[in-house]
Amino acid sequence: MHERENGAVTFHRYVALGDSFTEGVGDPDATRPNGLRGWADRVAEHLATLEPDFRYANLAIRGRKLPTILDEQLDAGLALDPDLVTIHGGGNDVLRPRVDVDALAARYEEAISRLTATGARVVMFTLFDPGTTGVFAAMRGRFAVFNEWVREIADRHEVTLVDQWRMRDIELPAVMDTDRMHLNPAGHAYMATRVLDALGVAHELVPPTLAPIPVLDRRERLAENARWTREFLAPWVHRRLTGRSSGDLVTPKRPTLAAID
Repeated sequence: MHERENGAVTFHRYVALGDSFTEGVGDPDATRPNGLRGWADRVAEHLATLEPDFRYANLAIRGRKLPTILDEQLDAGLALDPDLVTIHGGGNDVLRPRVDVDALAARYEEAISRLTATGARVVMFTLFDPGTTGVFAAMRGRFAVFNEWVREIADRHEVTLVDQWRMRDIELPAVMDTDRMHLNPAGHAYMATRVLDALGVAHELVPPTLAPIPVLDRRERLAENARWTREFLAPWVHRRLTGRSSGDLVTPKRPTLAAID
């Protein structure tokens, strides 16, 4: 990290760690590695305009649980000597039938301690609020407990926090993909502005204009829920039952530090 005479904060080496949220699932772009853009790419693109020697790596892979993120990505990320690290995880863990959130948090804190010890600026995220209705509503308490641990870890290690749970200025359905699990392109664009704001980086990115949420009658809601169950929920459950992941054949889209094209 570098602070210019005018107070502007810039970075030279940004490494993004995590799962589908950071890989960019929900924001398709056939011209990019893994066919995805995402909020992390958008943040990197802006940071590249501020530093001529800026480099960016993204090691995130969809479907990864937090322990696997730490096992596969932490050492690799540290080896790149970043001055900025973003890390997101835990969503794939709290959705499982059984999870020890306290043990998960302890493992997470160990990793954050290693990252902050390097002097890099570290950014963490809470999980979104699933609300009181819908398929994830029963997990809301588990989301909340995990998020409180994230806030405590961020406070203790003086980490920058992007608190998705408290983002009440948008309606969640407006920024979610049709799979109801990932951000859509507007959601990724919105998240990029929130990350840059949290970092204190000046930018001219404009939050996207969100499409109005369609009002469905009972028959339309049933049809939409049936489609979602058939296209997304059933395959997701099948992968869980067979021990597979959507990221089993996926490799990091930017495994080494490189300039933004």
